[in-house]
Amino acid sequence: MTRRLRDPATPLWWSTIALRWVTLGFALGALLVHQHGYQRPWLAWAAFGGMVVWTAVTSLCYLRGSSRFAWLVVTDVAITCALMLTSPVVLSDAQYAQLAPLVTTVWAAVPPLAAGARFGATGGVVAGIVVAAATGFARQELTLDVARDGVLLTASGLLIGITATTARRSQATLAQAMRTEAATAERERLARSIHDSVLQVLARVRRRGAELGGEAAELARLAGEQEIALRALVTTGHSGASDSGDADLRGALQLLATSKVQVSTPAGQVRLPRHTVTELVAATKEALSNVERHAGTEAKAWVLLEELTEEVVLTIRDDGPGIAAGRLERAVAEGRLGVENSIKRRLAALGGSCTLETEPGSGTEWELRVPRSKPRRGSR
Repeated sequence: MTRRLRDPATPLWWSTIALRWVTLGFALGALLVHQHGYQRPWLAWAAFGGMVVWTAVTSLCYLRGSSRFAWLVVTDVAITCALMLTSPVVLSDAQYAQLAPLVTTVWAAVPPLAAGARFGATGGVVAGIVVAAATGFARQELTLDVARDGVLLTASGLLIGITATTARRSQATLAQAMRTEAATAERERLARSIHDSVLQVLARVRRRGAELGGEAAELARLAGEQEIALRALVTTGHSGASDSGDADLRGALQLLATSKVQVSTPAGQVRLPRHTVTELVAATKEALSNVERHAGTEAKAWVLLEELTEEVVLTIRDDGPGIAAGRLERAVAEGRLGVENSIKRRLAALGGSCTLETEPGSGTEWELRVPRSKPRRGSR
C-alpha cells in the first residue's frame, strides 16, 4: 500500500486555522464594543454566530489534508463575503461616518490565505481581489482604507500562494532525488551480482568459442554481443520517465551498444521530453538497421550524443560502402519509405533537422539536431 505524503503546505493550513480563531476573538470584541450603536443588533449577533459555526467547520476540514477540497475553499470565500455584506444593514449612519469596523472585521482576511495555500499564487490573488471588492461594497464607498485593505488582502494571498507552491515543488524534487538514489543503489547491487555470475559465464563462452572456431565461433559472437548489452544495461543510469514527463536520452542510447555499435555520450544524464527521447531512439535504431542491412556484416557504427546549450546533436556514422547518388530518391519513388518516415519526418515533427553526408566508399553519417525547448505547434 502506497503511503500518501503529507502536503508540505500543511503548516500554512494550521496557521490559517489559528489566525481564524484569533480574528474571531477580535470580531467578538468589536461586536461587544459597538453593539449599542447598531441598527439591528440581533442581525449582528446572528452573523457572528454564522462566523463561529463556519470557523469550526473550516477548522475541522483544514486540519486534514484529505478534506481540503477546492469547492470548500471557494465556499469559504463566498460565505465570508456574504457575512461581510450584512454590514450595511447592521451599522448605523453614525457608525459609517466614524468608520466603525464591519461585522466581520479582520476575520474576513483569512479566506485569501486559505485560497493561496490551496490554489497557489493565482488563487490567493483572486480571492484577495474578491474579498477586497466585497469590502468596498460593504463600506459603500471607495476610500483610502478600503484600497489599503485590498492591497493587504491581495498581497497576503500572493505570498501564501508562492510559499505553498514552492514547498510542493521542493517536496517533489526531493522525492524524485530519493527515488533516483534508491534506483541507483539497487542497480549497483544487481551489477555486482551479475558481474560475479552471468557476465563471467558469457565472457568464458566468448573466449572458448573463439578458440574452437566453426559454429562455436558464431555462438561466441552472440555471447559477446549479449555481454556488451548486459554491461550497458547494468551500468546505465536511470532513464525512465520522471514525474515531470521527461526521460534520459543518454541511458536509452547506451542500451543500443553492441560489438559493432559504439555509443559515446556525455557523463551526466541528458533529460528531454519523453516523446522526444522515444522518437530520437527510434530514428537511431532505423539508421543502425540500415547499416546492418546495407553496409555488410563487417561494418561498424558509432553513435555520438552531444548536449549543447539550445539543442541536442545526435550523430550516427558507419564505415560501410556509403550510399550511391540518387539511391534514396529512387527508394521513395518505389514506395520504400524507411528513411523518409523513420528519420526525416520524425525529426521534422520534433521541430528539429537531419542531414546526411555520404559518398560511395566513404560510409554514411547522419546528424540529427533537436531543440531542447518544446517545439511550437505545427512546426516542421
